[in-house]
Amino acid sequence: MSFRIEKKIFIKKEQLIEFKKFLFKKNIKQIYKPRIVESIYFDNCDKKIYFDSLEGLSPRKKIRIRYYPEKKIKEYSLEYKISSVEGRFKKNNKISLDHFNYLLNFGIFDNRYGICKPNLVVSYIREYFAKDDVRVTYDANITYNLFKKNTKKNDHNIIVELKTSINKNLDHLIKEFPFQEIRFSKYCNGIEILQNN
Repeated sequence: MSFRIEKKIFIKKEQLIEFKKFLFKKNIKQIYKPRIVESIYFDNCDKKIYFDSLEGLSPRKKIRIRYYPEKKIKEYSLEYKISSVEGRFKKNNKISLDHFNYLLNFGIFDNRYGICKPNLVVSYIREYFAKDDVRVTYDANITYNLFKKNTKKNDHNIIVELKTSINKNLDHLIKEFPFQEIRFSKYCNGIEILQNN
């Protein structure tokens, strides 16, 4: 298990050019082509995962299946994002198409949350950058949709994530970013946007 530091930065759509100039100036280079990412988030019938995340409780987790819709050969990854007193870490396992379909139909049993069923589908375009052992991604064209329902809503904001190992101090890079650091969860944000509409 390897812990990681994760910081999130909020930028408005009209600040994107300024943000890209900042990356260029700091010699933070693109490492992959942009791609569409889709995640299906799971929760129990009381939405306990949502409320735990909203309140910042620890320990807590998020459960999702992530995949890349544009890939010719689909790969599915079952992921647990865990926040504990010791830090944050992610566990992921590749799963087959049959297992993917099984989980969508019957849900996932979790020791903390019980039976969790698919609840929210989040889609976005992600771009990937890196410098040394710091990885920078930004997500745009974010959409939220309740699972198997016609409730699609767009989020026009852009979320930047800075990720590195627990041994690396991100403070100097954060201070240089001329943008606002935030606490943000796509899962919580999606639920809130859809509930308010």
